[in-house]
Parts: sequence; C-alpha cells; structure tokens
Amino acid sequence: MSGPPPSSALDLLDDLVARARKAGAEAADAVLIDSVSLSVGMRLGKLERLERAEAGDIGLRVLIGKRQAFVSSSDRSPKALNDAVERAIAMARIVPEDPWCGLADPDQLAQSFPDLDVFDPTEPAAEILIDMARRAEDCARAVPGITNSEGADAGWGRSGVAIVASNGFSHAYSVTNSSLSASVLAGDTTQGMERDYDYTSAVHFADLRAAEEVGAEAGRRAVRRLGARKMATCQVPVILDPRVARGLLGSLSGAINGAGVARGTSFLKDKLGQRVFAAGVQVIDDPHRRRGLRSRPCDGEGVATARRSVIEDGILTTWLLDLRSARQLGLRSTGHASRGTGSPPSPSASNFYLAAGHLTPAEMIHDIPEGFYVTELFGQGVNGVTGDYSRGAAGFWISGGELAFPVSEVTVAGNLKEMFLNLTPASDLTLLHGIDSPTVRIDGLTVAGR
Repeated sequence: MSGPPPSSALDLLDDLVARARKAGAEAADAVLIDSVSLSVGMRLGKLERLERAEAGDIGLRVLIGKRQAFVSSSDRSPKALNDAVERAIAMARIVPEDPWCGLADPDQLAQSFPDLDVFDPTEPAAEILIDMARRAEDCARAVPGITNSEGADAGWGRSGVAIVASNGFSHAYSVTNSSLSASVLAGDTTQGMERDYDYTSAVHFADLRAAEEVGAEAGRRAVRRLGARKMATCQVPVILDPRVARGLLGSLSGAINGAGVARGTSFLKDKLGQRVFAAGVQVIDDPHRRRGLRSRPCDGEGVATARRSVIEDGILTTWLLDLRSARQLGLRSTGHASRGTGSPPSPSASNFYLAAGHLTPAEMIHDIPEGFYVTELFGQGVNGVTGDYSRGAAGFWISGGELAFPVSEVTVAGNLKEMFLNLTPASDLTLLHGIDSPTVRIDGLTVAGR
C-alpha cells in the first residue's frame, strides 16, 4: 500500500455489504484495515532485531432486528467473502437480542472530512532505522555513569482504513506513525543500579526528535537516579512529571468512557454536569489536531467527530460515547467509537490532554518545604470502580522548594476523586502523544515508604 486506500477498497466493501443485504441482513457495515510495519532493535551496538510485517483484514457486521453478528477474514477471494456473509447471517439469527445495537442515523454521519495531515508518504529504509537506533544507544551509553544498555528501538508503520455501511456511509483514509526509544542502566552492584528511558513518536517521520537527543536524555535520566533513598511514610504535596501525569489523564478517559458509565462501573458515573476538578481546569479531546497521533476524520461508526471540552472550568461536561453506550444512556453519540475488524465498536478518546496552567514547574515546586517529585510509576493499582489509587513510584525528594535527592521503593496513594479536585496544572504542556499533560501538583497524597 503506497498511499491512501484506493477506491477499490471501498468498492470491495460496498459489494460485501450489498451481499449481506441480499442474504437477509436488514443492515450491515464493513471495515477494511491494511497495515505494514518495520521495526529494528539494537543492543550494545549490535543489531538484535529486524522485522517487517504486513497484514490485511476485513470485518463484517450484520444486523437482523436487534441481533447483530461479526465475522472477519484475511482472505479477500469471492468464495471467502461469500462464506463470511453466510456465517454472519447464520450467527445473527441465533444470538441474543441487543436492544441498543444499530447503525448511525443519516443525520449523525460525517458529511465532510478535515485534512488532518496524518499520512506521511515517507517510508524509511531499514538502514535508516538501524542508524537512528544505533545513534540513540551510542549517545545514551556515552553518558558518564551508564554501565549497561537494554537497547534502542526504532519503528515505522502505516495503516489504511476503509468503512462502508448500508446507511450510506463510505470513507477511507490512511495514517502513519514512527517512533524511537532508548533504555539504559546506570551504576553497578556495589552502588546500586537504576534504569531509565526516553522516547519520541510522531505521525510524520521528520517530526521525531533527534536520535542523539533521545539517547542523551535516556542516559541522563538513569544516572540522576543513582543513590536513591527510601523515605518514611508521610503526607506531602506530590509533583508529577508530564511523563507520568499522562497516566492520570488515561484514568480520567477510562472513567468517562460511556461503556463503563452505562454499566455503572465508573467512579464518576454520577458526576456529569458536576465539579470534578478545581475551577479553571480544562481537559480537551481533539480528534482534529493536525498530525495528532490519535486524530481521525470520523469515528469507527462513521459518526462526525469534533473537538470537545470534556472538563470545562472543572466541570465534567460529557461522556465519551459510541452509538451503543449513547442509546443506553439516552444520549447521542459523541463520535468516539473505535473498532477493529472482529469485534463491536467501543468508545475511546482521541487526542486527550490537560490544558496548561499559569505556573512554571519551578514556581510550582518553590513553596513546597517537603514533597515528592515523581518521574516514574509502577504497577496497575488503580481501581476504576472506586477511584482508589496506589502505585509504586520513583523520583526525587523536594526539600526547601528544590529537588534534593533521588527516591525509590515508595508508594503514592490516594483516591482519584480527591486527586482530581486537588490537582493544579503547570504551564509546560507539549502536545506530543495521544494523551498529554503538563507537570501537575497534587496536595495531600500519602507517600508510603519505610
């Protein structure tokens, strides 16, 4: 696939949907996903991995009354597609009814598709990726104090997506992504060893940070963690580095996912229209950001997408909804459906970020007599039903408004409902990932240690 999906992909899906209708489906939609990826791995200056993968899959959904069934196939021959239609129809006749299933109404469908610049025609050769990974690891290993390497990885990928539905929707687009990372170790068995990493990712290959910068930052991060101490248990202000603050945004995204809200399994299920963050805090979901890693011209059900202030002045304004969860909640889809080829659509965020505040990170730290600056979190101790939060952490102790010494083997604990309300964003937001956050400060968390 050398560019955006050709019209033949839409023709193929249009024919498949027509076959399903002819075979007895009252409604149907089909999605085609073609992908190709190239990845390399270097360790200690030697090439350890070189992989290229190509895949293509077609998914068909058929609906008969309030019953729906899904089938997928990587075989695009007429016989294989006819067999897929027959299997889907047979399954749809016997599965239990789902009162909330169904395609979008015509007035919900995207009518125009913004140019998001999410396709880069550049396909880097394997030699280029190998050279990038080598330079990143070399620069990381050159940092004084680095004693070993977990390696450097570089990758590139391209995906083409086509969707056709019996409600009249038809659209195809392509996306690309590239990435580079390095991970190294500092110290030895006598003084202790610490690991850290750095990475960069982008839609356009040319937008990646320099390999030398990624490697040097990975080395610097690892070395500065040497000599870490374990602190006594206390309650102090906690500062989260942007790299780990993104995790809080991921927890928020999950808590306002319409599927979980409809099931009643989210700790925010009763908070729509209420204060969730402090006044002035804003969280944005923007599917139309140019060159955004999660940008999309429409959602997986053909519904129009739009930029939304999910949190406005601290107030929760919306759930993230696909058609099914919207119907369960008596609302309209917000255009957040994502899907693969073998399963039903489900809601997910696009480019999701916490808007910047007014204080710099240094100003935010300056008035903290004793506190904890977190640079890495471990484990999965987040309860999406209750909001209870407990994760292993490492970083630096704050003393007298400055970073004093490295800290490890501690746990940061609280409850996300209180954490969100006590969260203050700094001014250093950069939009680099699918989920982004500036540095944040949260007062009153428990740091559990010795």
